[in-house]
Amino acid sequence: MTAITILLLAAGASSRMQGRDKLMEDVDGQPLLALMCRRAALTGLPVYVTLPSETHPRAASTGSAIPVPVPDAAEGMAASIRRGIAALPEQTKAVMILPADMPEVETQDMLHLAAHFHGADSPVLRAASEDGIQGHPVLFPRRCFAALKTLNGDQGARSLLTSEPVQMVPLPKNHALTDLDTPEDWAAWRLHR
Repeated sequence: MTAITILLLAAGASSRMQGRDKLMEDVDGQPLLALMCRRAALTGLPVYVTLPSETHPRAASTGSAIPVPVPDAAEGMAASIRRGIAALPEQTKAVMILPADMPEVETQDMLHLAAHFHGADSPVLRAASEDGIQGHPVLFPRRCFAALKTLNGDQGARSLLTSEPVQMVPLPKNHALTDLDTPEDWAAWRLHR
């Protein structure tokens, strides 16, 4: 399973947070990014994390994750994915891409998704809610890397998900769906924790 690498996407601008940085919001006494990097590291898999730059304030919260600067982060999620894929070691057989603003994705969820990977011919594995709504993380086999390096805009890898076989992997409750983009999202989530 060590041929799988986790890529946390943390280079976005938090543009909908009204001046706050969603990845530095406090969750269980630590910044969300620190929590997500720690959960990813606890899988035992290599962890890479995209950042706007190596000197960005978020860099102090990445723990043992390998930072990948994304100077063109303003373009959107595709820039993060392109830079992240390009940084992966050659022996990487699959990459699990996870936006870092998803505080309900646990270490066990990442391991559960990774356990469904069956080598080069494996379908793309996409986490889903208990009732089957598609979410994150998404695990891409190496054959997808070339296409991932050509993405552009802020659509992430959606285009690739229509041209590849995709297997849904349900995670508990709404773990695969909860992403927090606005102060209102954060307030509502904290209220119901």
